[in-house]
Amino acid sequence: MIKVSVFYPADSGKNFDHAYYRESHMPMIRQRLGAACLGYEIDKGLAGGAPGSAAPFVGMCHIFSPSLEAFQAAFAPHAAEILADVAHYTDITPIMQFSEVIER
Repeated sequence: MIKVSVFYPADSGKNFDHAYYRESHMPMIRQRLGAACLGYEIDKGLAGGAPGSAAPFVGMCHIFSPSLEAFQAAFAPHAAEILADVAHYTDITPIMQFSEVIER
């Protein structure tokens, strides 16, 4: 199993609509990916590691998929639509990482 993580760095002056992300964007991704989406998690940054410090990320998601190949095959036909939807909830450039899930 793999995990696709998308991080949205906290940056003053940037916007992130958590409600749209949770209610529209991520459900659309789940629907478009079909069986390649085993589930997902959405995180909202609260604080950094030091007491009183700001969270380094305003939000992030983690999509679980059977394999990198399965994710890429399911994502590719919908990439333009999914990427165009980003403008509806943020002006932050996301950071993406693919990871192998070792233990869950």
